[in-house]
Amino acid sequence: MSKLNWKRFALYALIAAAAVLLIVYIRVPIDLARLALRAATPLLLGCVLAYILNLLLVRYESVWFPHSSARFVVRTRRAVCVLLSVITLLLILVAVVLLVLPGLRESVEMIVTDLSLALTFLLDWLGQHADEFPSFQDWLVSLENLNWPDLIQKAMDFLAQGTTGIFQTTVGILTAVANGLLTLLLGFIFALYLLFGKERLAGQFHRLAAILIRPRARKWLYYVLETLHRSFSSFIVGQCTEAVILGALCALGMSILSIPYAVVVGVVVGVTALIPVAGAYIGGIIGFFLVVMVSPIKALIFLIFLGLLQQVEGNVIYPRVVGSSVGLPGIWVLAVVIVGGGLMGVGGMLLGVPLASAVYRMLSDFVHRREAAAAAESVPAPGPDDPSAPSEE
Repeated sequence: MSKLNWKRFALYALIAAAAVLLIVYIRVPIDLARLALRAATPLLLGCVLAYILNLLLVRYESVWFPHSSARFVVRTRRAVCVLLSVITLLLILVAVVLLVLPGLRESVEMIVTDLSLALTFLLDWLGQHADEFPSFQDWLVSLENLNWPDLIQKAMDFLAQGTTGIFQTTVGILTAVANGLLTLLLGFIFALYLLFGKERLAGQFHRLAAILIRPRARKWLYYVLETLHRSFSSFIVGQCTEAVILGALCALGMSILSIPYAVVVGVVVGVTALIPVAGAYIGGIIGFFLVVMVSPIKALIFLIFLGLLQQVEGNVIYPRVVGSSVGLPGIWVLAVVIVGGGLMGVGGMLLGVPLASAVYRMLSDFVHRREAAAAAESVPAPGPDDPSAPSEE
């Protein structure tokens, strides 16, 4: 066997051994990937926050004395615009919470009050009609014959045994909340570093890419990143605009129809509308349960109104605001939402549409380039009798 064949055999054997090890110990790389993802969660969260805040930052920097060459303005422009971007995002979140929480609290109080009234009515009715139900009387007699002190003691023992579990559960919940807040804080700090140093980081990335990647591959990489950026930014802006329009129309229509919780339900529908296609229906279900506690008839009217509003949103608002911004046909949006939701839940719905939009744009550009190249090759060269042929004079 030649030396070249021995090298090829050794390479195949190495690949086969690596494949066998990967199959046998498949849990090891999966666990390592999960550990790495868990450790990098603050960084990933910071990247997401930085990307969202950067959309606001770019707009603020375009209006905050963009042509001024004053030293103070130039030095403070980034800090002021970052601060305005953070304040804007916080104000949006606080406004949503302040608008939704009072309505939810009122609904919960109403549910508790209605349940207590219903229980009181049931007990009064059973007391008045106890003679009509002999089995019920026998059940009451059996309750009277029970050894209540023994039952109470057993209940106290059970609660005493469960106190440890309740304490552990409480500690676990508090630990999870503390870890979540710490992750959010670290992600926010990392996002600030990214925003303040984005030009320097971009320059370092370009220099590294120029050294490690060939020009043709580098050009393709920049094209993919630019397409992804345009798809995600267009999707975020378009989806937020569509959610504001839908929530405002829902609140306005409910106010005109005298349906309770108009503002609260409008905010809920608007926030859940950030989830493509299915979000407004989720908000509609939440709104229905809020309204039905006040008036079932109004809740039915709300469902009919929301159904009509969904038709307007799906046929007029979404195609013009979001569909045109992401450049993805409606049938593909629905397919991506279904598949993304099945794979990753709400996160898959949110990420699937801009990713599919980027792939759709790149495929469209590829098809257009190939069609243009084929059309250029199919054009025959001008002959000597062709008027468009260059003259020999």
